[in-house]
Amino acid sequence: MTTIPESTQILVIGGGPGGATAATLLARGGCSVTLLERDHFPRYHIGESLLPTILPILDLIGARDKVEAFGFQRKQGAFLEWGPEQWSLNFGELSGNCTYAFQVTRSDFDQQLLEHAKSQGVQVFEGVEVDGLTFDGERPVAAHWRRKDADNGSRAQGDLHFDYVIDASGRSGILANRYLQNRRFHKIFQNIAIWGYWEDADRMATGREGDIAVSSIADGWLWAIPLHDGTMSVGVVMHKDTVMARRPVDTQAIYFQAIEESKKVKEIVRPGKLVSRIHTEQDYSYASQRFCGPGYFLVGDAACFLDPLLSSGVHLATYSALLAAAGILSTLRNEVTDEEAGAFFEKSYRQAYLRFLVFLSAFYDVGRRKESYFWEAQRLTQEEVEVSDLKHAFLKLVTGVKDLSDAQDTDSRHLILEEMTRRVDENLTFRRDKIQLASLQGEEREAADANARFFTSVEGLFALNEEEAVDGFYIATAPHLGLARARQTA
Repeated sequence: MTTIPESTQILVIGGGPGGATAATLLARGGCSVTLLERDHFPRYHIGESLLPTILPILDLIGARDKVEAFGFQRKQGAFLEWGPEQWSLNFGELSGNCTYAFQVTRSDFDQQLLEHAKSQGVQVFEGVEVDGLTFDGERPVAAHWRRKDADNGSRAQGDLHFDYVIDASGRSGILANRYLQNRRFHKIFQNIAIWGYWEDADRMATGREGDIAVSSIADGWLWAIPLHDGTMSVGVVMHKDTVMARRPVDTQAIYFQAIEESKKVKEIVRPGKLVSRIHTEQDYSYASQRFCGPGYFLVGDAACFLDPLLSSGVHLATYSALLAAAGILSTLRNEVTDEEAGAFFEKSYRQAYLRFLVFLSAFYDVGRRKESYFWEAQRLTQEEVEVSDLKHAFLKLVTGVKDLSDAQDTDSRHLILEEMTRRVDENLTFRRDKIQLASLQGEEREAADANARFFTSVEGLFALNEEEAVDGFYIATAPHLGLARARQTA
């Protein structure tokens, strides 16, 4: 289809994993969905290491078989060289049904999801940029679009009216940056990522092909991600003050110096050669003060992004897409009000984001080195998040912290980070000795299972059952996708 319609029920801006997932779920729910994507796919994107939570998302959109058949590198866990210790981490070894994920070339993975959206009835238009929105009060009601390449005889620009809009425009963040102006950058994660691609690297240096290697160094950490095309994505993350202090040394020299400081990553790349240019990104850690409003939802990077350490980017993008689609579908069926759907989305998405934020801060805290500003900087500050939001995100999870709901705000932040740090350390302790882990019984087994459930709630897809309801609502996937009301108990 070459003609962009003048109206649609749902407009999705952006065709990455968040946009494609939301569009597919809505189309499968019977909605008229139009997706406008600025670029022509396939297009390059960083963020190649996925979490096991991608599997239930792929099942929900009906794309699991397609992704499985493509041949992406299967990822069964990770190898960590964190501080003075090394250990492997296997998905599902504590508990859980999702025991693998994928390392993906995002150009291929994202195109697969977008093509799947087309097959499910989504009207997809590539090379079309949304350069403005029209509002009725606070509610966006139309988008002005412009073709980047209009030599095919189609209209070069026009207006598209809609009932709802999902902004999945990534870092450009059309709503957050141009209209809401509510994006705030994290002071504690002002990091710079530097990366490139290698051929002939040692894919078995971690002990198992497919594992992501994560290695800390004095002033940051490195990743090494094996991809199905034979290349290895290798990058370093440092605080930008550290990088600036090393100037005028050029970026490539900083990159190679960082690799030399990591025993494991140096071993991985030793037989290989760099075959790409050096990529850099900075100021990529941020969050919008609001994730939704009248008639609009911000999903994925359009709403927030943290840090590549925990591979949370695609997870948060697809999870927020699920939240938005479920809310819109229930609203259109008159099962909930616009306000109820928006409140559920805002609170659920923010809880997911805040849980990762604290997890990330705690993980850095576990691996900190006193001589390094990079590690000491990874602390939650008063300006980062609202304490009330933090309490809501952890009230049901952090049962070991007494009277969290009644704690003073200054105490709550400290208690939550302290508890998360303890749980991270406990989790890693369980995972280090595989023989001991397999032999756990009694109270030790119960403790390992409890720790696993905690991190399943942090990293997983929560609010999918009545027990995990958020403000009285949860996501139901049968008989159709939508929001269900939890039964009130005395």
